This record gives sequence, C-alpha cells and structure tokens, in this order.
Amino acid sequence: MPPRRISLVAEADRRIGKVFDPHIAGDVNDSQVKVAKFGEVFDWHAHEAEDEGFLVLRGRIAIDFRDGPVELDEGDFIVVPRGVEHRPRSLTNEPIVLMFEPATTLNTGNAASDLTVTALKRL
Repeated sequence: MPPRRISLVAEADRRIGKVFDPHIAGDVNDSQVKVAKFGEVFDWHAHEAEDEGFLVLRGRIAIDFRDGPVELDEGDFIVVPRGVEHRPRSLTNEPIVLMFEPATTLNTGNAASDLTVTALKRL
C-alpha cells in the first residue's frame, strides 16, 4: 500500500477548529511534521533542547524575538534555534503553518499555559 497523501491546507481547514492547536501531519524518524492555524498572539517561550522550523503554507505570520520580529509570507521558511525565546503570531486571518520539530517538543516549550497542547491529534 502506498503512503498516505495529505492535502495540508484543505485538511487543516476541514479538521482544525481553533488556532494554536497543532495537529500531526506525519512522522519523520524521531521528528514530527505538524500543521496549525495561528492566532493573534502566542506565549513567549523557548525550546531548550530543540530547533523548530516554520513553513508558511497560507497567509502571513510574524515570529517575535526579543530583539525584533521576523515577518514571513506564504512559502517562507525559518528555523528558530534551540534556546531562543520567541512568540509566533498571525498577520492575516488564521494562517496555516507547517512546523518541523522532534516528536517530544511541547508547543509552548518552557512556558506552560492555557495554550499548551499535550495530546496532539492527527490529520
């Protein structure tokens, strides 16, 4: 049987009902590819042991760093190095973002809050 093909944007629109609720799109070795809709503002946090990659599939986002924001358009990609404090946020209505990170990575890193998701759903 061939591997499952996913239309990420269509599936995110169909199955993700709220912002900052990452869903697993697939597993790659010890990492996961996650997709989420972003909202107005997320928690400041860092991932002490993991790098985190962001690829914007639809819309525009900003990732705030303590020394200023980086804005990303559709198709833009950035890696946030481990230990770097950051805060993602949307610049358009519910942009869809693909994230690449180890499977053990908690979405809020070192900052537990109401936005922390411990049991991720799969697309």
